[in-house]
Amino acid sequence: MKKILITILCSFSLLVICMCVIFLLYTNGIKKVSNDSKEIEFVVKKGNNFYNIASSLKSQNLIKSEFWYKIYVKFNNTNKIKEGTYKLSKNMSVKEIVKTLSDSKLGINGIKITFKEGNNMYDVIDGIIENTNNTKEDIDTLLSGTNYIDSLIEKYWFINDEVKNENIYYILEGYLYPDTYQIKKDASVSDIFTIMLDEMDKKLTPYRDKIEKSEYSIHEILTLASIVELEGTTKEDRKLIAGVFENRLKANMNLGSDVTTYYGAKVRLSERDLYASELQDENSYNTRSSKMIGKLPVGPICNPSIESIDSVLEPEESDYYYFVADKNHKTYFTKTANEHTAKIQELKEASLWYEY
Repeated sequence: MKKILITILCSFSLLVICMCVIFLLYTNGIKKVSNDSKEIEFVVKKGNNFYNIASSLKSQNLIKSEFWYKIYVKFNNTNKIKEGTYKLSKNMSVKEIVKTLSDSKLGINGIKITFKEGNNMYDVIDGIIENTNNTKEDIDTLLSGTNYIDSLIEKYWFINDEVKNENIYYILEGYLYPDTYQIKKDASVSDIFTIMLDEMDKKLTPYRDKIEKSEYSIHEILTLASIVELEGTTKEDRKLIAGVFENRLKANMNLGSDVTTYYGAKVRLSERDLYASELQDENSYNTRSSKMIGKLPVGPICNPSIESIDSVLEPEESDYYYFVADKNHKTYFTKTANEHTAKIQELKEASLWYEY
């Protein structure tokens, strides 16, 4: 009996040692080849997958071992490899290489285009027209096509029939994630939108459970996030602002957000002051309108960052119902209309009020 026990212990010890050795070989095998940060162009062709590019990666000395590289790919939930030309280096681990090759916006074929957080569709359209072979007519034609919109609703879990509201200016406003992308000059509008929508999918998916449990629809969440994006400048302010808007909606008050009024009037924020008629115009975006009491705009007014979306999903609770920012972008929160008015007067007297 004693000999059997010793044999079992020896076998177990040997198994543990073997597992430790394999683990050490694996972790070493997927580490960076060296500290050389020189960029190397790596081409992924149509039909390539993570397995059949292993030899090419090894021949360019971008991975230590084809075997351990394939083991990593097999046991990790990797996204589909994307066709294109990428910049890799020897100081990238297998994990970093795989992530890069599965991210279509990192391919270097094409022109780098940056869509900033808070940009709206007018800015997106300008960026596409200026940097690709597409025209505004191409964009308008695509977005007016029922079949195209239906295909997006079928493909993406976060797009639904709410985008079809006839009062919405641009159907995909708020859905195209703002980031820097490498886009081919001859890419179609549909291809460009797919890249941006795929990125939005990646950003929203970690929040999917919260989104589906929210009292707001995903369209309403993006709408509110787009307002928060333009009203706040810091993470802390945005969470408080989201909380203020929630308080106002629950109290059946107007959101009273100037940025919605500008969007409703189709005037860019830096373009000019609004006319009195525009301030009270009863369109589906203007939250200053008497008909928008307790309501959100019909849709987003810009493409918000994930930070603003997070702020809407987890707003900072407070007793505030008002806020105002000075010309240095510092935001002040108040509880009552009188306090709000007094704060504005205080900022004016301190020469901290906006002057146009």
